[in-house]
Amino acid sequence: MLTFAVRRLVLAVPTLLFISFVIFMLLQLAPGDPMAQVPLTVPAEVKEKMRQALGVGEPPLVQYWKWLVQVFWIEPKVFIDYLTNSSTLVGWLPDTQLYQGELRVISWQTRSPVMDIVIQRIPQTLWVVGLAYVVGILIALPIGIYSAYRQYSVFDQSGTFITMIGFSIPPFFTGPLLIVIFSVQLGWFPSIYDTTLVVDSWAAFKLQLQQMILPVMVLALQTTAQISRYMRASMLDNLNQDYVRTARAKGLSEAVVVTVHVLRNSMIPVITVIALNVPSIFGGAIITENVFKVNGIGQLLITALFANDLPMVMTLTFIFAVLIVLFNLIADILYGLLDPRIRYD
Repeated sequence: MLTFAVRRLVLAVPTLLFISFVIFMLLQLAPGDPMAQVPLTVPAEVKEKMRQALGVGEPPLVQYWKWLVQVFWIEPKVFIDYLTNSSTLVGWLPDTQLYQGELRVISWQTRSPVMDIVIQRIPQTLWVVGLAYVVGILIALPIGIYSAYRQYSVFDQSGTFITMIGFSIPPFFTGPLLIVIFSVQLGWFPSIYDTTLVVDSWAAFKLQLQQMILPVMVLALQTTAQISRYMRASMLDNLNQDYVRTARAKGLSEAVVVTVHVLRNSMIPVITVIALNVPSIFGGAIITENVFKVNGIGQLLITALFANDLPMVMTLTFIFAVLIVLFNLIADILYGLLDPRIRYD
């Protein structure tokens, strides 16, 4: 297993390089000028010097090479310096001072390092997206298992109807609908997510939970709909297998047959969906974060697109690509843990 993981990590490097090159070249074709938002009173020669300082006037291949150096060499040095200087985990280590003031990936919109902005936004996204995904999985798995075990029952029919609704209604409709019902009409929850809220008391904690409920509901609805359908289909495929009849013939209880034998084999395709949906749930959060004004990664990407902030867009899309490759590897490793018949070495 370890050999397989190392081999996949080594193969992931050229894959990510190719993806980053394609993304970079596509963004080069997009119209955009970092000096577009600079006041008209700024002289043209000053704008040209600012453009050269950002590296825009250089050939695309040179710009791509500089971006690679900044992302894979300079940014790791900044991160290591942060860990040894400011973090509580390894802050006791001597300060490395690897970063010597080299040019980092600079946002055209804010003129500040892109990774600093991303790190500031990640906690808000993880609070909403991460919790929504966990809630969606915890709801979807029992629904899918019981729906398959009680096929064509009232519970199964109701679950099918609800999941079809979850599949059919997009977040840009579900979000405003929940705001109208629960915020405007009932007044139960706030419609705007306050990212400046500091949780330092029980009242602030309750307010944090209240403002998270609506965006989490929107994202968890889609997650529950998709995963529960896969769970149900996979369980139905395994419930009629010979090994299930053999386990029942041995006198095993129905709970042991379903939860130990059937569920473990049924989780293999579901693990694929869960792992590969992690990057996509971040993509789905782009709309949800804008509806509820969550100051996270999704809203940052939309803002960067409207502002033609190509360095920010390039970095965020590359992060999504890294997540896809990483969770593909995690899914493959979990296969071997769930099914002992799968061997990679």
